[in-house]
Amino acid sequence: MAERRAAERIGLSEVARLARVSEATVSRVINRKSGVSTRTREAVERAMTALNVSRRTEGELVLVVVPELANDVFTRLAERIEAELSPFGLHIVLSLAVPGSARERIFVESTVGAGIVGAVFLSASNTMARADHTAQRMLTERRVPFVNVNGGAGGAAAPTYSTDDRRAAELAVDHLHALGHRRIAMLAGPAGNLLADRRADGFRAALRKHGLDGERPLLARQLFTVDGGRSGGADLIAGGATAIVAASDRMALGAASAASRRGLSVPRDLSVVGYDDSPFLDLTAPPLTTVRQPTETLGRHAAQALQLMISGRAAPGGEVLIDPELRIRGSTAACPAGGG
Repeated sequence: MAERRAAERIGLSEVARLARVSEATVSRVINRKSGVSTRTREAVERAMTALNVSRRTEGELVLVVVPELANDVFTRLAERIEAELSPFGLHIVLSLAVPGSARERIFVESTVGAGIVGAVFLSASNTMARADHTAQRMLTERRVPFVNVNGGAGGAAAPTYSTDDRRAAELAVDHLHALGHRRIAMLAGPAGNLLADRRADGFRAALRKHGLDGERPLLARQLFTVDGGRSGGADLIAGGATAIVAASDRMALGAASAASRRGLSVPRDLSVVGYDDSPFLDLTAPPLTTVRQPTETLGRHAAQALQLMISGRAAPGGEVLIDPELRIRGSTAACPAGGG
């Protein structure tokens, strides 16, 4: 970057000597890092002006790895992260990559070479039990800080902020149980996906809490798609489910479609709960009850932790679980007579 290269030609020591601060402080001002008082920053900027060091106009880049953008959760998270980082001169660049794929590794390697200063993994390889975690190891080796959202990566100590998926399943089951449902099923994501596995575990635990674990639970594992929801939903309805807890809103809409194909009505014959709180759910027929992921909080915490590390300060390691919220709409109702 122009300003950094100019400062290197002149020498940090000359700027520091003129501003009467340390070279480390000059570096922090040049890179727009936090932790410098307004008075000190102004002194360094005056010294840079006197020494003809041009002010940096371009921002530094943070890589954000996402599996897709069709799911509004990822766009909301990316937008929140950008909003939190941009005041610090940090801007995001998106990489679309299948979790744990060679594309993810190649993209991380190329952007590290281009000078990214940090990375965020949004439900990418950090969600897969058997993913290739070469990308995260590469960042660690090159001392590029990174943060995970919704699942940790390969035992890395990076800060991780996740929706409490077990709690999400519990909220849905509690709601349906209170409506009189006893044949409650779950339409979960693929086995080996950390988030799907957590939701399935939370579902089983909620059934046990309500004394509904006497029989084999009605549980289908499918892709997080409308087609996956339609296929898995058909199997669960055939198994006698009166209510379905889905692992995504798209799966929930697929389950509702499967019910319609059998001549059943939602919520009269089948109650359905989604997950994510996608846009326009108030406009579906009926409006979809769902569990909302706390995207604003997840994005804010992830960005703040990354900004700390980019600034050379420590951020809390390990995983922090953040509570989701049940949004009750029209797709859930009392269990039909004789259907509990």
